[in-house]
Amino acid sequence: MAKKDPFSSLRIPEFRWFLAMRLFIVLAWSMQFVLIEWEVYRITKDPLSLGLIGLMEIIPAISMALFAGHIVDQNEKKGLLIKCFSGLAIISALFCLLVHPNFIDSFSKNAILYGIYALVFVGGIIRAFLIPSVFSLLGLIIPKKEQPNAATWSSSTWQVAAVIGPALAGFAIGWIGVFWSLVFVVFCVIMALVVLTQIERKPILNPKLGEPIFKSLKEGLSFVFSSKPILNAISLDMFAVLFGGAVALLPIFAQDILKVGSEGFGILRAAPAIGGLITMLISTSIPLHQKAGKKLLLAVFGFGVCIIVFGLSTNFWLSVVALFLSGVTDGISVVIRQTILQIYTPDHMRGRVSSVNSIFVGSSNELGAFESGLASKLMGVVNAVVFGGIMTLGIVGVTAVASPKFRELDIEKDLETI
Repeated sequence: MAKKDPFSSLRIPEFRWFLAMRLFIVLAWSMQFVLIEWEVYRITKDPLSLGLIGLMEIIPAISMALFAGHIVDQNEKKGLLIKCFSGLAIISALFCLLVHPNFIDSFSKNAILYGIYALVFVGGIIRAFLIPSVFSLLGLIIPKKEQPNAATWSSSTWQVAAVIGPALAGFAIGWIGVFWSLVFVVFCVIMALVVLTQIERKPILNPKLGEPIFKSLKEGLSFVFSSKPILNAISLDMFAVLFGGAVALLPIFAQDILKVGSEGFGILRAAPAIGGLITMLISTSIPLHQKAGKKLLLAVFGFGVCIIVFGLSTNFWLSVVALFLSGVTDGISVVIRQTILQIYTPDHMRGRVSSVNSIFVGSSNELGAFESGLASKLMGVVNAVVFGGIMTLGIVGVTAVASPKFRELDIEKDLETI
């Protein structure tokens, strides 16, 4: 058997522009979320307020997701992304205004807090359209046979930004303050918009243009729930992130438990992303789609164990290692799940399937942030994190027993039939 080229998808020029675009937009998004987390906790000193950030984003993201998927499948993807990026640039600029010293001196803390929540809410609406547009555009740029390799590089690019963004935001808080850090976020969004112009507009492959929205949404939901590989993959990841996501509580660990300040916060925030990045870069040469079902189950199980260790740790570097290893296991999960979505989704349904995925997985990050904030309010921060890790282990066990066919999923074999 000929050795596979780990750089095969990178030889497609538009895919390289796509990766640059994704790098800038995820860098902006991840930095902005960390900066807003820090500012909100500085204002309130209340862990529930951190959870509310996630809730403010998840409400519009979930409620608009299916509608957005229909719109994406009915329209040209590049044009939609231009609108999304423009909206994000405006929101980021308004965040700069809210945290400017003159604005803070002129308005009450509650007014600033409500303004932040309002902008997060509007950002959730934009995100509902952004995620399926990016997913659909990738499928139009890359041939089917190259999609496993492209999914790995795309996920790796996401992780690069997720590594740089939180770490840079954490250090930037101490170096230049929240305001100038958010100015840099605006710059990154604008750069994503500039890079996007290098990608040609793609044809609309949906054979049912003008289809009534409710019929379209029903078709999308029916496909997802009838496709066991997709349904099991996104369900497993959703519950793991929902219960095992401790990231939203990191400002509390950094400021009150480990007492490491903004620099330590940046290291903690970046640790899981670094682990995920290393995993993804390795996976470009060592594909993970062989025996994908078993690997995904083992990865999520390992993720739950790492979260428990992090919750119990009172040593900064042990906490960093636990988060790093959680990123390694999560990186395996992300690559496998994205490959499953790209391979088993027809081109004309990518918007709707991606929207359903964003409800299951993407929004579970924000819902998980709310769950973590609420649980920590009720049972304490450490107990909340440990509880989430234990729940993650239980979900893996239930999935493994209830879905024996998923355990045997092998994407490599399925690709041979395409």
